[in-house]
Amino acid sequence: MRSTDADVSRHDARTRLNDGKGWRHPASQTRAVRALVTGAAGFIGSHLTERLAAEGHAVRAVDCLTPYYDRSLKRANLEALARLPGCEVVEADLRRSDLGSLLGGIDVVFHQAGQPGTRASWRDGFAIYVEHNVLATQRLLEAARDVPLGRFVFASSSSVYGNASAYPTTEDDLPAPHNPYGVTKLAAEQLCCLYARNWGLPTVSLRYFTVYGPRQRPDMAVQRLVEAAVDDRSFPVFGNGTQVRDFTYVDDVVEANLLAAFADVPVGSVVNIAGAASASLLEVVSIVEELAGRRVRLERQPAQPGDVARTGGSIERAAELLGWCPQVRLREGLARQVDWHVGRGSGIASAISVTAG
Repeated sequence: MRSTDADVSRHDARTRLNDGKGWRHPASQTRAVRALVTGAAGFIGSHLTERLAAEGHAVRAVDCLTPYYDRSLKRANLEALARLPGCEVVEADLRRSDLGSLLGGIDVVFHQAGQPGTRASWRDGFAIYVEHNVLATQRLLEAARDVPLGRFVFASSSSVYGNASAYPTTEDDLPAPHNPYGVTKLAAEQLCCLYARNWGLPTVSLRYFTVYGPRQRPDMAVQRLVEAAVDDRSFPVFGNGTQVRDFTYVDDVVEANLLAAFADVPVGSVVNIAGAASASLLEVVSIVEELAGRRVRLERQPAQPGDVARTGGSIERAAELLGWCPQVRLREGLARQVDWHVGRGSGIASAISVTAG
């Protein structure tokens, strides 16, 4: 079968990223790339954009500032990112914008954008999850077919597993989402695999497990717990508090994204990114109380539909394909988040360095 011009260009882009020498750690890259980060105003996207800029890459940081939580927090992040060297901030909605222009000149896509959270994905809320997580992803993949990308890294989720029959879950286990959010993330992940198989699009999907750290979304459990401990508020516990999560520090997730962008891995790969730090909610409460020096007033609430009893991912494939393993232990990561909350002062964006590079 004759290769198309797009196939040849895509191969050239991959060669440009790896220089024909196979895998190298991102820090050792001598050639800067042009990266598109979607969802750049969010928790993980802002950390990823900061890291890329610090390493000398040109970044187009895109976000549509959805109202899932306070837009002023996102806008503050974007304003701080705009001051980073080599960072271009664009407000655009992937559901409607001209994606060809957004992808112009781009070598690597980090698709972090999406509608987060499980509890709001039920009832009428499901439609917005389909729009942001499925339809927007399909539009971006379709537009990426015409671009000589070296890599398309997609932010998937451990929610695709649901209540698994055995732990740790591996990428070969049958997904069985336990909430509508997980269904939309699995659908988007499958789209990435389809475009890899049918069009050779160099996708890699990373299944994140309970990411935490500074600048975490205000609705997420660890951030609400830290605020409760530091600011002497009550903290809602849904269910009995014994639910277990595999916690992954945000810097480790950023590292996984960079490794996925530059590693020589099969297109369409799916990889768990888990922190190897499983703990129950009540165990995390105890650690945060010690770090903050204050007991937390627990507000007992009924268990919520869609919440799973446990998450825990095997990271053997991440080690094999990416050379990745988590570096930040749970207590250390929680200490960093507590310190950030105590010292953030005027706003969420204060943790972003404007002198990177």
